[in-house]
Amino acid sequence: MTRRLHAVMIAILAAAMLTVPQAAAATNAFRGVNWADARDNYVDGWVIPTGLTAGDSYDTVRTKADGILTGFQQQLGANTVRLPINPQSVNSDWWARYKGAADSALAHGMKVVFGYWEANKDGFVDDVTAWNTMWDRVTADYGGTSAVYFEPMNEPFGYSLSAWVSLCSTWLSRHSAVPRGRVLISGTGYNDNVTGVGAASALSGTLLSLHFYGFWASDTTRSAWTANLSNRLGAYSSRTVIDEAGAPMTTGLDYSAGHQDGNTFTAYFAATTDLARARQLGVVYWPGLRSGDTYSITRQSGGGLATNNASGVVQLRWGWGL
Repeated sequence: MTRRLHAVMIAILAAAMLTVPQAAAATNAFRGVNWADARDNYVDGWVIPTGLTAGDSYDTVRTKADGILTGFQQQLGANTVRLPINPQSVNSDWWARYKGAADSALAHGMKVVFGYWEANKDGFVDDVTAWNTMWDRVTADYGGTSAVYFEPMNEPFGYSLSAWVSLCSTWLSRHSAVPRGRVLISGTGYNDNVTGVGAASALSGTLLSLHFYGFWASDTTRSAWTANLSNRLGAYSSRTVIDEAGAPMTTGLDYSAGHQDGNTFTAYFAATTDLARARQLGVVYWPGLRSGDTYSITRQSGGGLATNNASGVVQLRWGWGL
């Protein structure tokens, strides 16, 4: 074989290797729900998910959580719960009791996502010092637990992309012992686009979180909603968990096949779950349980849960790949 022919063959082989599909990561191991405060999680005080009360002891929180989380598993097939935190909750005696919810989830073999909600509703961390103290404590308690994930801030709409990347980079440096693969970096705005944070080299190795809702547009076709969601994901589907997506579940809408196009919310939810299934995206439904919320996919029933919309549950499970 001549040197020239050898060089040509090497070039051909190299080109062929470049065209071989690379193994893609996926986030569909997150089949989750948000367990939310009835007042919403933007509260200036303790966050107390529906079903818990401020006077509950650790054991009471754990017992109540056992019933609710078992409901999420049995009624929906969930394996992940996203729990709200804030400095008021963590930097107080409520934290020692509230941890019963996370500990119950872990005992049930579930993943836990702790996400920070601010109180001022302006899209900024309320008090950076208190926020750091909160995260120091949460990561000290759960940083060594592989099934626990950390979301530095929910919906950072007050920050520019560069300012948000800078804040997250500082968080990652401060908590460098936490593997980046267990950190969810929120998309910019209302967590509504991950292309900017996905492209930021300072955030490489992290997961990304995206929020997507049907009230953000008035389209009534799955194709329009698919294009909307695809634009928000860009090239970063393999790192992204949709950790808030939901639709009305107490108003009688039918989410089953044949009833999807023609209505904003049924088309939106079908498109979201179809794309999640196709791209193996994790989905954490908003909310799994929140009293007074028409989007709540379950309600309390005795010591456990009942579902609010059977067709909605089927469609969510479809999106989870079940």
